[in-house]
Amino acid sequence: MANHDTEHQQDDEPLDPVMENVRRKMVRLQIVSSGIIIVSLMAVLFAVVYKVKNRPEPEKLAAPAGFAVPADQPLSARAALPQGFEIQSVSSSGSQILFWGSLKGERKALIFDLSVGRIVADVTVTN
Repeated sequence: MANHDTEHQQDDEPLDPVMENVRRKMVRLQIVSSGIIIVSLMAVLFAVVYKVKNRPEPEKLAAPAGFAVPADQPLSARAALPQGFEIQSVSSSGSQILFWGSLKGERKALIFDLSVGRIVADVTVTN
């Protein structure tokens, strides 16, 4: 045990000036690097807090205003398409349904909106 203490005391001898300069440069590099890391972590934490604080409210991400699906049963609606309209394809987006087809040889796109319960657009497509 006493032998270990004498070895430790021998290691505490002063360094020569060249090694002391290297040690000081290493300590300075370590302080600068630590400072940069701390500033970077603070910037990341600030960005996370900013994003969490400024995100849109959940009700703003919900369905469009005026469109609500009943919880106990499916929504029921009737789209009154023109007499003789031949449906070629159907697609939907949000509360709107697009009926693509033809009527008396003219190509048409009819948009039915579930929130208002009627056809909101009748588009004739020509060349």
